[in-house]
Amino acid sequence: MIRLAHPEYIYLLGLIPLLVVTYWLVLRARQRALQQFGEETILQRLAESASKRKRLVKFVTLLLALVCIVIGLANPQIGTRLQEVKQEGVDIFIALDVSLSMKAEDIKPNRLEKAKLEIRNLIERLGGDRLGLVVFAGEAYTQFPLTMDYSAAQLFLDVVDVDVVPVPGTAIGAAVKRAMESFDFKETTTKVIVIVTDGENTEGDAFEAAEEATKKRVLLYTIGMGSPSGSPIPIYNASGRQTDFKRDRNGNIVVTKLDEVSLEKIAAIGNGKYFRGTNAQDELNEIHKNISTLQKKEFGVKQFTDYEDRFQYFLAAGILLLIVELLISERKIKWIAKWNPLRRGEEVGV
Repeated sequence: MIRLAHPEYIYLLGLIPLLVVTYWLVLRARQRALQQFGEETILQRLAESASKRKRLVKFVTLLLALVCIVIGLANPQIGTRLQEVKQEGVDIFIALDVSLSMKAEDIKPNRLEKAKLEIRNLIERLGGDRLGLVVFAGEAYTQFPLTMDYSAAQLFLDVVDVDVVPVPGTAIGAAVKRAMESFDFKETTTKVIVIVTDGENTEGDAFEAAEEATKKRVLLYTIGMGSPSGSPIPIYNASGRQTDFKRDRNGNIVVTKLDEVSLEKIAAIGNGKYFRGTNAQDELNEIHKNISTLQKKEFGVKQFTDYEDRFQYFLAAGILLLIVELLISERKIKWIAKWNPLRRGEEVGV
């Protein structure tokens, strides 16, 4: 495997066409100036020892030297060893509810932002476990698949909001099925799905999906975000100022309530646990502690390990070409010009 340690330097190769155009323009300007200076036959005799070919050779040699130096600065590296690294951990898929009810503020700053904060904290604590994220409302989508690239996971999490799923509703069953589709059941790793929602399931059969997951030995944990007494959903304008609350068709304020009974039942079916979301506690941390006690299985990740630098060869070639360019004279070599088969009279030479 070949890679560039500093690929940004490759953009300097864009100067090569500019140098070629500049060289051509300089030659044309020089030719016009000589034509104004005197007659062509006289100028040819005065510059009889000058070689146009060697001038071109010097320029081409200079360009090759610059190309070699630029590639050397980019530092080509070669992967010299392909190694299978054995890693041990648990596969965790988080199913995050992004329906509008998650904007209720009975948990500060609101249910969704508190859930995202806990997921960020979980990512920072992970070490060896693979993490994936499913977002759902009326439908479910994979935000990112199982990965150990925790930095990329943070970036994908940052853009999650209620508008990432255009279909309204709370399809918990669809989220579980989507996570199940993303697992690789050929691997023997312990698999866990953590459902973070307010529990108001309005689409599909969440219990049936939970039973299917249990049959495949997938553990289900649930976190209920909100309060059983309920909370209205504030509406904000573009400047961030609250203008109203979410209302139904009759103009009544919608109150979204936490459905703890359903979430407890899903967790019980899935041989996991239910946690009630609060302002103070980090429920995902408690789940992570439970997961850490599970038996972790090995999975192999193939990756290139050792890379060796090759910049020195290109820099050496570039320096050598620069020395050659300095040593090349623009004057003709008389004995080569004498035996040159392409020579015509006194006008052709090297």
